[in-house]
Amino acid sequence: MSTRRAMKKVSTAGARRRAEQTTRAESARPTPRPASSSLAALLNVADAEAAARRAMPRGAFDYYAGGAEDERTLARNRDGMDRWVLLHRVLVDVSRVDLATTALGAPIAMPICLAPAAFHRLAHKGGEAATARGAGSAGTLLTASTIASTSLEDIAVAATGPLWFQLYIYKTRDIARDLVARAEQAGYRALVLTVDTPMLGRRERDFRNGFKLPPSVKMANFEKYGDQFERWNAPGGMAARVHELMDHSLTWETVEWLRSVTSLPIVLKGIVRSDDARRAVDAGVQGIIVSNHGGRQLDGGEATILALPDVVDAVAGRAEVYVDGGFRRGSDILKALALGARAVFVGRPYLWGLAAGGEAGVLRVLDILRGELELAMALAGCARLSDIDRSLVRPA
Repeated sequence: MSTRRAMKKVSTAGARRRAEQTTRAESARPTPRPASSSLAALLNVADAEAAARRAMPRGAFDYYAGGAEDERTLARNRDGMDRWVLLHRVLVDVSRVDLATTALGAPIAMPICLAPAAFHRLAHKGGEAATARGAGSAGTLLTASTIASTSLEDIAVAATGPLWFQLYIYKTRDIARDLVARAEQAGYRALVLTVDTPMLGRRERDFRNGFKLPPSVKMANFEKYGDQFERWNAPGGMAARVHELMDHSLTWETVEWLRSVTSLPIVLKGIVRSDDARRAVDAGVQGIIVSNHGGRQLDGGEATILALPDVVDAVAGRAEVYVDGGFRRGSDILKALALGARAVFVGRPYLWGLAAGGEAGVLRVLDILRGELELAMALAGCARLSDIDRSLVRPA
C-alpha cells in the first residue's frame, strides 16, 4: 500500500508540474483561494453588481455605476455588443483552450485586464491593494489610477502580477514628472495617458447624491505634494477640484513631452477615431486603448465595440490595440478579440467583485469572465487566441 501511495503521489506531482508549465503566465499564477459560499453563488457579472449594490452606500455605488448626463454613451457601450453576432466554426478540437497572451511583452494568463478606476476604498477597506492581489491571483494585469486611494508604491508591494500606471497631466507638470519617476522606481511596466479628459464630464448622479469622499478615502498619491484632503470636500465638491487641477490645454505635444521624461512604453487611453489612432502611432506610442471613459465623459458618443475595427485598421499592427467599455460576458470579449483587440480591459465588473468580497471577490469576477471566454472560444471553434479573426463576427 505504501508503495502504491508513493507512486500515486509522484504521478500526481508530475501531472501538476506539467499543468503548471502550459504557459509562462499560468506557471506564475498563485493558487486561488476557495471562494466563500456567497461569492461562489455569483454566476455572472450582473450577480456581482447586485451584490455590490447591497454592500455599498448609494452615493459610492452610483459614483462607480453612473455615466455622464443622460448616460446615453454608458448605455450604448452595452447595446453595441448586440450590433455584432458570432459565427461559430464546427468540428474543431477544443479539448484544451489556451487563453495565455502578453500585454506589451508581459505574460498574462488571459486577454482580460483591469482598467484604471479611482478610489477602490469606496468599495472595500482593502482598496487597490486587495484589487492588486486579486488580479495577481488571476494571472493578469492591473492598471493603477493616479486617483487611487492607495499609493502607487503600496499597490506595487501588494501586486503579484504586472502593473501599468494611468496618468493624468495636471497644470503643474512637476507633479506628473514625479509620478512618472515614482512609477518607474516601483516597477510599473507602462504608462497609460488618459487623453479623453481635458475637462471632467458632468456626472449628474454625483450631483444628485451630493457625493463626497468619506474621511477614510484619501488621494493617496498626492499626500506628498501637500494637497489638502479638505479641498476635495469643499463647496463644489470633488468635481470642482478636479476641474481646477486639470490642464485643459493638452495637445499632441504632451505626448512628446511624456516621451522625453520616461523610457517606459506609453499607451494612450481614450481613442475612438481612426485619425487620432494614426497620429498616436506616428507619435511613437506603443499601445492604444479604445475607450470613452466608461460613458463618463462625452455623452452621445460611440460604443467602443463599434469604434474598435476602424482603430485597429488605422493602426495596422504598428501598436497594440486594447478596448474597454461595457464588457460583461465572455462572448462580448470574444467579439472584441475577433475585431482585432489584443485584450479587453474591464472596470466596473472587478469593482463589483471588490465590493462583494474584497480580494476574493475580484478573483471571483475575473474567474467568471475567464470561464465564460474559455467556453465561448470552445463553442466558436477556437482553441487558441490565434484562431480568433474577423470571420467569427458580422454585423447583426
